[in-house]
Amino acid sequence: MSLGGVFADPDVARAYRQRAPYPPETFAILERLLVEPRTVLDVGAGSGGLARSMVRFARRVDAVDPSAAMIGEGRTLPGGSDPRLRWIAGSAEEAPLEPPYGLITAGSSIHWMDPARVMPRFAAALAPGAHLAVLETDDGERDDRTHPLPEILEIYGRYSGPVKHHSGMRDVLVTLEASGYFVREGEQRTTAVPLRRSVEEYLEFLHSTSELARVRLGERTARFDEEVRGLFARKGLTSIDRQVVGVVVWGRPVSK
Repeated sequence: MSLGGVFADPDVARAYRQRAPYPPETFAILERLLVEPRTVLDVGAGSGGLARSMVRFARRVDAVDPSAAMIGEGRTLPGGSDPRLRWIAGSAEEAPLEPPYGLITAGSSIHWMDPARVMPRFAAALAPGAHLAVLETDDGERDDRTHPLPEILEIYGRYSGPVKHHSGMRDVLVTLEASGYFVREGEQRTTAVPLRRSVEEYLEFLHSTSELARVRLGERTARFDEEVRGLFARKGLTSIDRQVVGVVVWGRPVSK
């Protein structure tokens, strides 16, 4: 199974709710970027971590994702049934769109897309003066007393196997800029907000990732879970704490 194909699995879609939420300040940034006609296209929307909150200030949000499981999960979450939110099954390259859009967002998803196809499409779909905003969450200062690294990375490495890792958002943006597909116009980081997960919640987060999803681990899943639980137990920890920072980079997609 490909890394991207993992997200079609219903178990991954359910586990996705343990992904770090975008800090509230993220949405204040996006609201400032939104221009008329105040419609948003959210590509690679997943279960709607961005889209479901943007309905508060958008006239309409079109949430595009290729995974029916993700869309189904998103409909059940807060804001998922809002009439201003339209779920669209399909890839960013081919899904039916209804432009113009006053903002296009891509939250931790731009690396899955073919720039030669999506960037010209985004450029044509944006209203005058509108932007493409690329987002991710990042760690603030980590409390190593409650984060059992580096031992947990060793466990990850043994179970994730020889998979092809995708590039991070910053690497993708550098490539897009160098190839002339994107012109960066601004960047902002939010204030860090605390996030605490229990051991079981943290395991669910791990199973929401493309490399450690249960559908990839298969019969090794129980052994992996026990190793992670055992590490926390040896450290005397019942939860894991981190700081979450939202990162927003915006600019203009270019049609070459």
